[in-house]
Amino acid sequence: MRFSLTLLFATGLSISAFSQSYEERRQQHLLYGQANVNDHTNVILGYNGQPLIQEYLDSIYSVMLTKSTIDFDIQRLVRAMFLSNGDYDSQIVSNLNLVPYWVNDSDTLHGYWSENHTCMWMSADWLIHERTGRPIDATLEQRLKHYLHLKVDYGFYEFFSSTYFPYTLCGLLNLADFAEDVEIRGLAEQATRRLLTEVLLVVNDEGAFYPAAGRNYTSKYSSAFGQNHSAIVYLLTGLGPEPQEATQGSSFLATSDIDFSDVGTTWTAEVDTVLSIGHTLEEGFVINQELSHADRVMMQWSCGGYFHPLVVEETVGLLEDSNMWGHVDFALLAPLAGFPPDYYPTLAENLSAASMSTVISGQDVHIFKNNGVTLASIHDFHKGKVGFQQWPVVAGVGTAAVYPASGPATPEWDTRNRDNANEHLPYVGQSANVALIMYWPETMPEILPFNNKDVTLHWPDDAFDEVTENGNWLLGRQGENYVAVRRACTGQIEGLWGCETPTPEVPGQTWVLIVGNEQMHGSFSSFSNLIDQAQFEELWIQPTGSGDGTYSASISFNGNDVSYDWTRLGTSAVGELQENGNQISIYPNPASDVFTIEVPKGMQETSITVTNALGQQVYRKGSQGEGRVSIGAQDWPAGIYHITLDSDSERLVGKLVKQ
Repeated sequence: MRFSLTLLFATGLSISAFSQSYEERRQQHLLYGQANVNDHTNVILGYNGQPLIQEYLDSIYSVMLTKSTIDFDIQRLVRAMFLSNGDYDSQIVSNLNLVPYWVNDSDTLHGYWSENHTCMWMSADWLIHERTGRPIDATLEQRLKHYLHLKVDYGFYEFFSSTYFPYTLCGLLNLADFAEDVEIRGLAEQATRRLLTEVLLVVNDEGAFYPAAGRNYTSKYSSAFGQNHSAIVYLLTGLGPEPQEATQGSSFLATSDIDFSDVGTTWTAEVDTVLSIGHTLEEGFVINQELSHADRVMMQWSCGGYFHPLVVEETVGLLEDSNMWGHVDFALLAPLAGFPPDYYPTLAENLSAASMSTVISGQDVHIFKNNGVTLASIHDFHKGKVGFQQWPVVAGVGTAAVYPASGPATPEWDTRNRDNANEHLPYVGQSANVALIMYWPETMPEILPFNNKDVTLHWPDDAFDEVTENGNWLLGRQGENYVAVRRACTGQIEGLWGCETPTPEVPGQTWVLIVGNEQMHGSFSSFSNLIDQAQFEELWIQPTGSGDGTYSASISFNGNDVSYDWTRLGTSAVGELQENGNQISIYPNPASDVFTIEVPKGMQETSITVTNALGQQVYRKGSQGEGRVSIGAQDWPAGIYHITLDSDSERLVGKLVKQ
């Protein structure tokens, strides 16, 4: 049943005065969306049975062949077409048929592979096919259903992305509302509910959404409201100021006749949980094994597996087969075109500081929320490596976001490189409302342009009612909400709180984030007194310019303790491995189940450590004397594993290939 705008205007009633339910908020949003005309009004006009604005249709048609992100606009065209009862089918379909909808030869304009684009392209392609009978490629149905099952079963790779989730939502809602295929329609609705429910986990009681995220932009942390995602949050929960105009995501949600009121009821004021997102890259090989080669690579790319040593050969193969080396998304890799195929895995290993950290699946996200404060972080997320839009940790304090970031200091945060908001990622350990944030950047090969190791703090001073300093601690209060930051130093860079590139003797730095409020800690003065009693420790053991050593740090606050010992095999040892191969005798190698290593004569009290390609420890044994040690690897995913033997006098390294 459509909403009667005529009745509202005739009676002069203000819906906002009694907008208590999801349905009432939805109807009010339709009113605003039609009255305050913008790019999204056509969707609402179609829903209300009104003529579309031809000017907005023509503006999309004019860039159909030149806009790289035309799939954003295509979603609106598809939705307006379905909602307008066929009146605009002829002109819309003729324009929709001008563009390709999947990876093809020499297409250097469109991107089909990041999660939101993958969803939008497939959604539009399928719905045009169902509506017009236009032929589809041989794998679309399998690929689309596979994608939807992935989202329902594993969640979203671009997790908590206030930049991207509204666009994924558009593709899903078009399928959920209009697909004729019952399975696709049902899966799309399930995926939509999971997407929106997870978003609400990080929304505070003021409607602000400041998440740790797989991919995001700095601008999403500059203001809490007036954004695409904040209109969606308001529709679902009623939290935050009422948006006065429609956005792409909110116009789709408001014009869906699916009742999402139950999603809004999942919001709670208090959360302390760890959410496991997705699957490992290695598990993806099994999950995606039934897909065609091109579709399998697209799914690997959508979870960030571009140039990782385990997938680089497939990536290069597709780039060459489809002549896509010139695509803007692969500009960083373009100088590497033309090498022999078997060279790329070694090259990717040598560039592991950047090649491995693009992966955004298989993560644990810690979420703490208490009314007006949130603290969210991604646990042990590619620490020391290059960041690619990832947001490893952020505190939400009322309507303000507080977080440290690595790389060049730019006072205007929104002008920072949105592709590399963190030039190197920290280790983050979180327990409830306390996060320990350790920066120890890996040494970057000269070919990579990520060599700024500075860390600065996003601290919106004007957003706080009260700010105090005590040594390295910086505290802020907004209303009844509090935040404390222990800076690694008390200096500034370009007018921002920040610490410059560490010295070879101290090659890292540790920060701490703590959130609180009146309900948890009483007055701001009481919170400050607790911060005064907090115990912070930091210790370097045999640090060297090459990156060897152990970095330990800990924070204890109000009975809540977080600590971490970060041991690293430095670049000098890695260099020896690259030049000389294995320093340890490992056999068989490759191995499928059990392998044996030889601990050389003279090595006593030796520890054995095995880490996977993501730097995660999978095996450790201490106090091993000389001799043979057999290790079972039956349950390990296929991939490359690094083996380290450490004694008091020396360190040996090796590499195992697990089949």
